[in-house]
Amino acid sequence: MTVSIITVVYNGANTIAEAIESVLGQSYSPIEYIIIDGASTDGTADIIRSYGNSIARFISEPDGGIYDAMNKGIAAATGDIIGILNADDLYRHPDVIGRVVDVFQQQPTVDGVYGDLVYAQRNEPDRVTRYWRAGDYQHGDFLYGWMPPHPTFFVRTNVYKKYGMFTTSLRSAADYELMLRLIHKHQIRIAYLNEVLVVMRLGGVSNSSLRNRLKANREDRMAWQLNELKPNWLTLWLKPIRKLSQFWSKRT
Repeated sequence: MTVSIITVVYNGANTIAEAIESVLGQSYSPIEYIIIDGASTDGTADIIRSYGNSIARFISEPDGGIYDAMNKGIAAATGDIIGILNADDLYRHPDVIGRVVDVFQQQPTVDGVYGDLVYAQRNEPDRVTRYWRAGDYQHGDFLYGWMPPHPTFFVRTNVYKKYGMFTTSLRSAADYELMLRLIHKHQIRIAYLNEVLVVMRLGGVSNSSLRNRLKANREDRMAWQLNELKPNWLTLWLKPIRKLSQFWSKRT
């Protein structure tokens, strides 16, 4: 069972090497590692090229944004399972991919696997500040603001072929819309791996200011409309409110 890991990057010279090392350092094989670069100008491409044939496919060209780049990666993937790791994120330990594959193999009817994520200081990835415990999913949880951490979300390739990729007209909520569509609307079968899979550096655009949070909330509403779904009246406010518990959790 081949796992395709996709990393998209633009001017990520400060962090891309650590992301690459966390993928290449995985104990599981085979992994098809695909990197999509948006024509970086800060030396990112040189860093990526220095890994030679360890990168299965490297595309460096202008794109229409992060989700357009992710779609390029999905289209290029030939593996059985696809996972997406951001250029400034890391897998928590070398056995992450192996444990994800174990779930797929032990539960052959499962379409997707997800786990937990921790947030860390941007320049100190070992310094955890938030813990996102996804928990088990029950159908209807999206109505109460639930969603899994997208960097921990691994999906069988045929799911993308059947239900589509990212909606690039959305700027900050395309990952939410994708998971809403796959999990809530089409009810793909997913399994929860109860452990931390990914370390995410702080600095996400959608949460960087109240203005951006309000914009993200509007896009979340559009995600429901695009899928001809109707949220509860509190759904879109429960989504950010649920994040408060991430600051209280002590589990790392």
